[in-house]
Amino acid sequence: MRRVYLDNNATTPVLPEVFEAMRPFYLEQFGNASSIHHYGQHARAAVEKARASVAALVNARPAEIVFTSGGTEADNLGIFGLVQRGDHVITSAIEHSAVMNSCKRLEQMGCEVTFIPVGASGEIYAGNVEAALRANTRLISIMMANNETGVIQPVDEIGKIAQEADVFFHTDAVQAAGKVPIDVQKIACDALSISGHKIHAPQGTGALYIKKGTLIQPQIYGGSHERQRRAGTENVPGIVGLGKAAEISKHWLESGGPAEMAAMRDRLQDAVLATMEDVGVNGLGAPRVPNTTNLWFDHIEGEALVIALDLKGLAVSSGAACSSGAIEPSHVLLAMGLPHQRARASIRISLGKQTTQDDIDFAIKVIPETVARLREISPVYQKVAADSRR
Repeated sequence: MRRVYLDNNATTPVLPEVFEAMRPFYLEQFGNASSIHHYGQHARAAVEKARASVAALVNARPAEIVFTSGGTEADNLGIFGLVQRGDHVITSAIEHSAVMNSCKRLEQMGCEVTFIPVGASGEIYAGNVEAALRANTRLISIMMANNETGVIQPVDEIGKIAQEADVFFHTDAVQAAGKVPIDVQKIACDALSISGHKIHAPQGTGALYIKKGTLIQPQIYGGSHERQRRAGTENVPGIVGLGKAAEISKHWLESGGPAEMAAMRDRLQDAVLATMEDVGVNGLGAPRVPNTTNLWFDHIEGEALVIALDLKGLAVSSGAACSSGAIEPSHVLLAMGLPHQRARASIRISLGKQTTQDDIDFAIKVIPETVARLREISPVYQKVAADSRR
């Protein structure tokens, strides 16, 4: 059976070039980057080269990059490291669970948190962020691109608001990094999170940009690694992989990659919309990252569609991978005002750098076929169809 993977917002395959860059650091160059002998020096040089590559991807200084175990740890360090008991924090109703649950934990610790709503398109209105500011507001944490809809948020405007109010600004850029250009100077953020496995680096790698001069409280204690901001022996192979993936992403961004990927995404999306009835796009009309579309299909369950497509060889998802199996519909889609049933009837399709035109052709063929089959056996759809014939 042919298999096509279109769930790259959950994770991406490690690119062959990334794997080859990592390979020596598992076998020959296996030193601890904190050791001063030959092996350690080679490991340290590799870590610092990767740090420079990640910094270049977001237009930061290498010293402003802290390596972590992934996007979730980066988010936790960027939030808990900047906030104290009694502070007020502003975030949004559509954040990834790494930020959402961190903010809920802050509430339990005695902080106040304001969750900013979004419009029907999934966009945050920057004016609502400004209106939520208080005298004790210490941090604004708003994602750059939503992991389910791909909608890009006005982080440049929010960064200016935070800067003028003298408030820290953290942005979760996990789903934006490597897909759209990022300039931390333009955003004026104090902290920015990325994750390796969203840009074809290995799982278990990530980084947090921390603006020079920003004092952040470590969340892991031990040695003096990462300039005393994140203790623990560096994952040298993973960091090397992240650095190589950052290099590839930067070149891809500068050589027309986003436009080509958006064209493939739009071809798939438009074909599905043209072929079927009772289907639509969540976040349509809003700025989106080029690889993501979130589609709703009335009269069926999204989870059932995901399973049925998998049996046909196509991998997509019904929401965030970390929320797979959740009973409730997506909190992101509900925050956008979708009825529960339509939120349940939505799937996310996300492309990667390995996606081909043939993959898109395959998806265009199997999605309408599979939806039609599920509707044939859906009592709800049959009733709607019967009513329409009366």
